[in-house]
Amino acid sequence: MNEAVVQQSSDATRDLVQRFQTATNKIREQVRGTIVGQDEVVENLLVTLFVGGHCLITGMPGTAKTLLVHTLATALGLTFKRIQFTPDLMPTDITGTDMVEENQSTGKRDWRFVPGPVFTNVLLADEINRTPPKTQAALLEAMQEKTVTVRGVNHKLARPFFVLATQNPIELEGTYPLPEAQLDRFLFNVLLDYLDTEQEVKVIERFTTTVEMPKVEACTTGEEIVAFQALVRQVPISDSLNRYAVNIVRATRATDPLAPDIIKKYANFGASIRATMNLVLAAKARALMEGRYHVTAEDLKKLALPILRHRVLPNYFAESDGITVDQILSTMLESVAVPASEEV
Repeated sequence: MNEAVVQQSSDATRDLVQRFQTATNKIREQVRGTIVGQDEVVENLLVTLFVGGHCLITGMPGTAKTLLVHTLATALGLTFKRIQFTPDLMPTDITGTDMVEENQSTGKRDWRFVPGPVFTNVLLADEINRTPPKTQAALLEAMQEKTVTVRGVNHKLARPFFVLATQNPIELEGTYPLPEAQLDRFLFNVLLDYLDTEQEVKVIERFTTTVEMPKVEACTTGEEIVAFQALVRQVPISDSLNRYAVNIVRATRATDPLAPDIIKKYANFGASIRATMNLVLAAKARALMEGRYHVTAEDLKKLALPILRHRVLPNYFAESDGITVDQILSTMLESVAVPASEEV
């Protein structure tokens, strides 16, 4: 390859990295102007976006899940739509449908596709576990293939596209737990917890006065985000860390020689290779967001819990002993040896 072409490509990549870090910092500032706390959740949502994945947000009512997603979408300069999942929601309420429409000039009737709310950049699937499996499955093709098929016709979704789905962890009556196949499509399962005392006081001061909230400004564009997603995949990772990521996921499978005793005792099923790919991609995005150009073992360890907690299925013994999936995974992580050259 011509040396001048190589230099030009290198300069373009360097400029894109600089733009990535500038945009990321501005997005954080915009979100923090509205959302109090939840910094780790915001970081995970940004990782989700830069990887091109989807995120499941589990949190109590009133923890600002909808406000967080809407604020983030605005700061990203992306289109945003929200679907309130209910027991009577139909698949066509998500994907859209074909309608018969009369052509005024010819008098003939033609089919016209009316797009559903899934045709957007950021889709908030609110309380996704309140709708039956048939309707939940309507999202599967969109999440995996970025397409929607209606009456045999394939419709492409705009890029970037990612689903942020929320669910309430305490209301089980009238809910339909997500099947494992759909859970596996989510990059993260993020837990939105209560704020601490000082943060709650700050929320009260911010939202119970007549002071106008600062307007959220767009910091990037859809086209730029697609370029960022391609950039993330260029971040290098060592062979030893690739193997470390593989070992972390293999250790979640009770039948694998790497599985520690706590997995053999308390886990029914472990994570698939999709979890390994997601773990490596997310670690690359985190490294770039931290201003580094290479992945570390800390990146992999930090992201393991939100990536694995919805993919590892505890058994009856874990429930009877009061052992949570996070406790199982935390103990498992300590059993997986970090490469000697990458110790943190």
